[in-house]
Amino acid sequence: MRRNVSAKPNFDVAIIGGGPAGSAMAGYLAKAGASCVVLERELFPRPHVGESLVPSSTRVFKDLGFLEQMEEAKFPHKFGAVWTADDQKRAYDHDWDGLQPECRADIRFEEREQPGIDRNYTYHVDRGKFDLLLLQHVHKLGAAVYEGVKVSHVDFDSTHPEVHFKMGSKEMDITAKMVIDASGRHTLLGNQLKLKVQDPVFDQYAIHTWFEGYDRRLFAKSDAHEDYIFVHFLPISNSWIWQIPITDTITSIGVVTQKKNFAKAKLERENFFWNAVMSRPAIAAALAKADRIRPFKDEGDYSYAMTQLTGDRFMLIGDAGRFVDPIFSTGVSIALNCARFAHTDVLAALEKNDFSRASFSNYENTLRRGTKNWYDFISVYYRLNVLFTYFITDPTCRLDVLKLLQGDVYDEASPPVLEKMRRMVSEVESNQKHPWHKLLGDLTADAFRS
Repeated sequence: MRRNVSAKPNFDVAIIGGGPAGSAMAGYLAKAGASCVVLERELFPRPHVGESLVPSSTRVFKDLGFLEQMEEAKFPHKFGAVWTADDQKRAYDHDWDGLQPECRADIRFEEREQPGIDRNYTYHVDRGKFDLLLLQHVHKLGAAVYEGVKVSHVDFDSTHPEVHFKMGSKEMDITAKMVIDASGRHTLLGNQLKLKVQDPVFDQYAIHTWFEGYDRRLFAKSDAHEDYIFVHFLPISNSWIWQIPITDTITSIGVVTQKKNFAKAKLERENFFWNAVMSRPAIAAALAKADRIRPFKDEGDYSYAMTQLTGDRFMLIGDAGRFVDPIFSTGVSIALNCARFAHTDVLAALEKNDFSRASFSNYENTLRRGTKNWYDFISVYYRLNVLFTYFITDPTCRLDVLKLLQGDVYDEASPPVLEKMRRMVSEVESNQKHPWHKLLGDLTADAFRS
C-alpha cells in the first residue's frame, strides 16, 4: 500500500552508515536541533582499515566537543610523517642526483601554523574503538542510532524518501525529508542510482594486519619519531608499506600495491605480503621478531568516484561518495570534513524546505575541489616518488606540501605547488636522459582525474 505522501516524515534526515562520516554528520545535525537517525549495518565495535588521521580532523572534533574523549582514549599522538626507501643501488639502481642516499624524508605538522587547529599533533586510532566512541558521542548529542540494521534500498518515489531495511528478519522502513549515504565503500546509493565510476588509473589493493612487539625504533632518528606514521617505498611499481602505531606496543602494518601484482605473483595473499616485506630486509627482520595478533585482512577496489555527489533529497558523503588511494591517510579526514562542509547545506535546506540538488551545490563543489587536489597529489606521487621527496626537502616548497599533508586541500582550485610538481613530472617524462626518467611509475602526467 502506498504511503500517504502528506504524512509527516519520521525524521528530518536519515543517515545510512555510522562510520566517521555518518557519525560526524549526525553530530552536527543533532547539535543544531535537527532530528536525525543513523542506520548502521554492523554492531560496533568492529575492526576497520584507516587507522591514521591528518590534522584537519581536529576541526571536526572541536566542533563536536569530542577532543576530550580522544585524549581520554589515549590514542597515540601523531606529530608527523616519514617516508623511507631502501639502499638505492640495490633496490632502485639509479643516480639520486644529489638527494640523500637513504631517500628518507620526514616532516612535522608543527612546521606550519594551521588555522583552527590548536595542537601540533593529530592521532593514530584503533578504528574499532574510535568509531564506537564517536557514534556513542553523537547519540548523546541527540541523534537516534540503530545498529545491526541492513539498508536494502531507498524509495524516492514518495514525497518523503523511504529507507527500507531489515532489523533481524523483519522488513521495516522509515521516512525522512532527505537521505544521506554514509555507507562507506558499500556505496549503497551510488550503486542503486548507478552513479559509481571505477577509477581508470588506480586499482590499488591492500593486505594488512597488526603486530605486537614490532620495534618502531628501527627507523626512528629520535624518540619523537617512534609515533610518526612511516611510509616505506617498495621496489615494486606503485607499491608501499604503511607503519602505524596503534598502542605503545601494537603496530599496524599494511602492504599496498596494484591488483595486477597479486595476479602476477600467483601466490596466496599472505605470501605476497611477506614477499613484499622481504624486499625491505630491515622491516622483514623486525617483523620476524614480532607477533602477529590479527588475521590478515585485504581491501580492494580502492579508488572510485561518483558522477554526482548530491541530488534531489539525497547526498553522498565520505567513502560513499569518493575514495582516493590512502597513501596520505586521507580517508577519515575526508569523511569528517564531508560532514563539516555538508551539514551547513543540509541545515539550510531544512530551514527553506528546499531539498533540490541545487541546495547542496556548495558541498559538492567544495568536495570535488578538495578530492581533485588529493587525486592530483597522489598521481604525482605514484608517477615519480623521488619528486615528492625532492619537494619535501626543498625549503621553498616544503610548507606548501605540508599544507596538503595537513588536510587543507579544499580552499584552492589548483594549489601552485601541485602545478609545479606536475610540470616537473612532464619534464622528466619528455627527457629520456633525465636522471629520474627511469624512475617513472606506470602513471602518466595527463592521467589526472577530477
